Formats: sequence, structure tokens, C-alpha cells
Amino acid sequence: MAAKKFPNAPAHPERVCWGCDLYCLAKDMRCGNGSDRTPHPVELFGEDWAQWGAEAPEEAAGGGPTATDPSAS
Repeated sequence: MAAKKFPNAPAHPERVCWGCDLYCLAKDMRCGNGSDRTPHPVELFGEDWAQWGAEAPEEAAGGGPTATDPSAS
């Protein structure tokens, strides 16, 4: 069974718990202990949350110098 596609900009993200693939209503969470719902990234980081890191510099994606790299010292 495939996981549900994660929506980038849901209409009412505050109505759903985004903590797992069940996407339960905030008032009817089935997977957790029922204390709090997991917010959607758009609620935490804003409308452009999906673009973060998309334009990372090439050297940052490489991981940086290692201990065996002579230029590291």
C-alpha cells in the first residue's frame, strides 16, 4: 500500500493532524495519545516552506571537508 501524497498547500491545515499517513481530523486522532496534533509545515514556516533548501549551494550539498581531506586543516 502506497503512502498518501503530502499536500503542499491544504485549504484548512488546522483541521488535520499531519503526524502520520492517516491525516486524521484534529478532533478524532487515531494514532497518537490524543494530546496534540502535528501542525502542517505551512502553519509553522509559511507559504514558501516547500522551497527551503531547493536552491542550496552545491558545496553545502557535498557535506563539507572530512578528516582525511588535507584541505580541512
